Amino acid sequence: MDLVLRAVVIYVLIFVVTRVMGRRELSSLAPFDLILLIILGDAIQQGLTQDDYSVTGAVIVVVTLMLLQMATSYLSFRSPRARVVFEGHPIVLVEDGSFVEGNLRRERMTHEEIAEEARQQQIDSIEKVKWAILESSGKISFIT
Repeated sequence: MDLVLRAVVIYVLIFVVTRVMGRRELSSLAPFDLILLIILGDAIQQGLTQDDYSVTGAVIVVVTLMLLQMATSYLSFRSPRARVVFEGHPIVLVEDGSFVEGNLRRERMTHEEIAEEARQQQIDSIEKVKWAILESSGKISFIT
């Protein structure tokens, strides 16, 4: 039972950390971020199983995390409120060629990052953008 409780606590912690980090950071990982995730994974494993190196303990933790993820997914599917909590909602970054400063600040994004994304999608000027929307996945959609 101890392993199940540990898995639940770690699952909630990971959920909170990813929500606080923001979508954009998670969608564009730099090499250092990848290394940090590997270290984080090792630290989480030690917190989950402590001194239990048995296969049974690993199975219990993996199944618990899987069930929590399935429950989260099901709740997101069934409830619009839960979907907003678990997945977030799209955020407008540019409207009619102008940056929405409050949303940029909240997502910790700069004008240069938006312009770079626009250029990668063959848009040479922000003024040509009717809408730029940060999707729940962390990707930016542009409508010209």
